[in-house]
Amino acid sequence: MGAGYVGILSVELHFADVSSLKGKRKYVKSAKAQLQNRFGASVAEVDHHDLWQRARLTVSCVAREYREAERLLDEAERYLSGQDFELVRADRDVVTID
Repeated sequence: MGAGYVGILSVELHFADVSSLKGKRKYVKSAKAQLQNRFGASVAEVDHHDLWQRARLTVSCVAREYREAERLLDEAERYLSGQDFELVRADRDVVTID
């Protein structure tokens, strides 16, 4: 049986132009949907639920090859960095599933 790989990307987002939790939710909901649709990723908002200008998302992608997991994380990070909010920090890891 072959190994699989899980790519994990944890990002900190800043929404400078947002002045309410409702405004933040609009950006977060859209980002989550796009990451799911474009990259087949699972996405969860994992921190800063009560702050209207910050969010932490964790994105995970599953792939058969290490390079594919890395590519998916690269593309997801590139997508997030090109949006109307600031990508403040991005941490990543790829783990092997035996």
